[in-house]
Amino acid sequence: MDPASGHDAVADVAILDGRIAAIGPSLPTSPAQRVINAQGCFVTPGLIDPHVHLREPGHEHKETIATGTAAAARGGFTTVCCMPNTSPALDTPELVRYIYDRAGHTGRCRVFPVAAATKGRHGDEPAEISLLNAAGAVAFSDDGDCIPTPGMMQRVLSLVARTGKAFMQHCQEPTLTRGSAMHAGEISVRLGLTGWPRLAEELIIERDVMINRAIGCRYHVQHLSSAGSVEIVRRARAAKQPVTAEASPHHLLLTHEACEGYNTLGKVNPPVREQTDIDAIRAGVADGTITVLATDHAPHSADEKALPFEEAPMGMVGLETALPLYREALVDSGAISWMRLIELMTVEPARLCGLDAMGLGRLEVGGPADVTVIDPGAEWTIEPASLVGRSKNTPFGGRRVRGAAVATIVRGEVANQR
Repeated sequence: MDPASGHDAVADVAILDGRIAAIGPSLPTSPAQRVINAQGCFVTPGLIDPHVHLREPGHEHKETIATGTAAAARGGFTTVCCMPNTSPALDTPELVRYIYDRAGHTGRCRVFPVAAATKGRHGDEPAEISLLNAAGAVAFSDDGDCIPTPGMMQRVLSLVARTGKAFMQHCQEPTLTRGSAMHAGEISVRLGLTGWPRLAEELIIERDVMINRAIGCRYHVQHLSSAGSVEIVRRARAAKQPVTAEASPHHLLLTHEACEGYNTLGKVNPPVREQTDIDAIRAGVADGTITVLATDHAPHSADEKALPFEEAPMGMVGLETALPLYREALVDSGAISWMRLIELMTVEPARLCGLDAMGLGRLEVGGPADVTVIDPGAEWTIEPASLVGRSKNTPFGGRRVRGAAVATIVRGEVANQR
């Protein structure tokens, strides 16, 4: 299945020297050193996640490039783009090159860095955008924080526009979310917790879309959580503005009920909200308003998640569980087909981060041999202790799911096989 070309047929795939050598029915297997039996499976381009927190440098107790990419390969991802909210932030060319170097030595899949848009991610001075671009940044973001002021947002969008890369916004108006712990609704009131209102997300998207009209930067909304946000993005795209958006597994499946009992595993930023928001996000995926699926894989240690709810960090892991959860939310619900699901996880994120120019996100002869083999019938239970990533903070523990990546091939080498 290659959504980029529309190819969907029963065929074999031959790999030689890290490239796709042939695609066709009944290819000879006798010269092959290794044969993977993919009968009954989908053979797709390698999955791409454009929004992952690998925590290195500075927070290696949560995750490392080695453990995070092992989790990615286990989940079927051959490429991830790592966010810059590390310590120090990825705001210099040297740190961008450090990520490439570490990934080359310890990574189980491809890693591309998203650089910070402002120095230190403090939001008050632009980073050296052109130098970061030259060093290999595939996009720019202050993810984990929003660029708070319109003036700085205008400067950043103007600078990023010159590179042709995308700016990825964490949409959170800070004065409306100070001290917030979960979605602002009846459950936050009952639990006595400060709420994170939908307005805080919607206001930033509306502001940025208005600022960007005269600039034309490629603008991407991260981890969209609100029904109102879907409508703002829909209007912007209808007006032919260069706006894209992503949805994460938890925002497609969980409501604020996941935080009942002060369950910190359900605490994420932006928060999981209500069924009306889930319905709107699924509808946005179905009608093409939302074009990218991204996990926002956010590892935290068990000790950190064991803190009182208001003190515990926001975030959950997602790389190893994303595929079956997306399938449940979008394919089983009838929102989209398997082919479109694969498109949202391959060619669309490749376009977002400019990786399509490298041939990533496609399955074609002569292209990179990044391949994911998916068994849609595999049934399994999500067991946090069995996850290969360093952190296990998922609210989906014990959930019975269907669909699994049974082989992940990166640059022609098997990175993981079940």
